[in-house]
Amino acid sequence: MAKKWFYVLLIVCFFLMFPDLSAKESPQKKETFVPKNPLASVTQHVIRINGKELRYTATAGYMVLKREDGKPRANVFYIAYTMDGVKDKSQRPVTFAFNGGPGSSSVWLHMGALGPKKVLMDDEGFSFPPPNRLEVNENTLLDVTDIVMIDPVSTGYSRAEQGVNPSEFHGVNEDVESVGEFIRLYITNNERWTSPKFVLGESYGTTRAAGLSGFLQGRSLGMYLNGIILVSSVLDFQTISFMPGNDLPYMLFLPTYAATAWYHKKLPADLQRKTLRDFLDEVEAFALNEYALALLKGNEIPEGEKKEIIERLSRYTGLTPGYVEKTNLRIALFRFAKELLREEHLTVGRLDSRFKGQDADSAGESYESDPSRQEKVTSLIPAVTLFSARLPRLSKIMSEPN
Repeated sequence: MAKKWFYVLLIVCFFLMFPDLSAKESPQKKETFVPKNPLASVTQHVIRINGKELRYTATAGYMVLKREDGKPRANVFYIAYTMDGVKDKSQRPVTFAFNGGPGSSSVWLHMGALGPKKVLMDDEGFSFPPPNRLEVNENTLLDVTDIVMIDPVSTGYSRAEQGVNPSEFHGVNEDVESVGEFIRLYITNNERWTSPKFVLGESYGTTRAAGLSGFLQGRSLGMYLNGIILVSSVLDFQTISFMPGNDLPYMLFLPTYAATAWYHKKLPADLQRKTLRDFLDEVEAFALNEYALALLKGNEIPEGEKKEIIERLSRYTGLTPGYVEKTNLRIALFRFAKELLREEHLTVGRLDSRFKGQDADSAGESYESDPSRQEKVTSLIPAVTLFSARLPRLSKIMSEPN
């Protein structure tokens, strides 16, 4: 009897182990490999700089930022340039770069300064008429470091995930946290923890870079930077705020006004004959000594001393003594840009004061638009759009960033 039950159990076990062999085999899901970034475009290129051949890989795509529960928060667009043939990544630096704003994409640094290709311009940096063309950038950083150009959330092609409020990324700390998380993900995904790491920021990007240095080496990440590169630095916003009671920007901007007037030949003949560097040495010394002291004295400045300061300011800026006196010795940037070439019904640029523009109202107090910004927008934006759209698998990204 016991032997009979033993065989019954053996048969049951057999059928449990092997289901109905006559039945049709149910289709099984085939596992497919999903790359870390399925929307990335990866291409290889070669350029020649100073007779040396540089072979590199360009990677353009999105990095997904996620919440702690794994749900996507945002898609951060980036373009990375990495040197080919590097055997030891610990000996190859990587630099993360971005512009400022806040609210600007990285197009300006990317296509105007750092990337292996840049917009073709003349020797003085002025753009040619459309269509815009690209040329090899002799001054690219790629020969000494890999480059990762980042568009922070809500700039360029980077966007918050659908259903996520973009304002979650728009504060000072929020911005630093999201860019820092991107850097952590890139370093991890591309096995660059042992590489020397640098951050390069421009304008407000210098503020972001300073914040990132602390965030990245904080308790949660422990990532120490090897260096920070600040372009058009603004770490103290009092230095650019032309507000009542804050005299700091007036003395700091004076050398820029002087260089602009020298460039547009609005100075007395003896100053125009000087080299720009010699002239600026004189202006800087005046700004940090007599001029700074005069501003500090305020309304207590003696009349004779005030008149002397007015004459010096007029001489260095190309503005009339009467106009300088009306400003109470304090010439704001937006006023200078409008006033220097007013008699010619022209303005000068804010981002690049070599550029000249024309307002509809020449009697206004401030320029209506920045001619230097318009010049760069019309050359750099089409160039980076065409450049990115040509990359394989990115045409859809260009039109549907979300």
